[in-house]
Amino acid sequence: WLWEMIFNLYLFDRTGKCLYFHEWKRLGKASSKEDDAKLMYGMLYSIKAFVTRLSPKPPKVGFLSYRTKSYKLNFYESLSGLKIVLNSDLSAPDLSEDLKEIYQLYVELVVRNPLCVVGESIESDLFRERVDKYIRALPAFRSQ
Repeated sequence: WLWEMIFNLYLFDRTGKCLYFHEWKRLGKASSKEDDAKLMYGMLYSIKAFVTRLSPKPPKVGFLSYRTKSYKLNFYESLSGLKIVLNSDLSAPDLSEDLKEIYQLYVELVVRNPLCVVGESIESDLFRERVDKYIRALPAFRSQ
């Protein structure tokens, strides 16, 4: 049988505002998207601070992912402070290059789009469609 290995995607601006969220498979019990986004950003903030404090050398990249018993959080932060989180199944391969591709879609379809306001929630149907198409085409999206 087939099942999704990619669960959801978040994009946050540098202040923690959730600009975009898409879910392919629900993890755990339902709560509001806003509460989930606040919890996710708070956790990212804490992990980044933790990694920075404990690193014996100044971190050049920070953290890229972490794992629990039930999922893997894949993380990318651009130089402008945009944070991309892609939650996946534990068996999903390294998705760091895919996060960079999602960032390129953001730059191409949001930042360079005069109809989109950077820093506001992303309402672009084209962005939503292209991200969904990209994720669904990944070998990691479905597994047998």
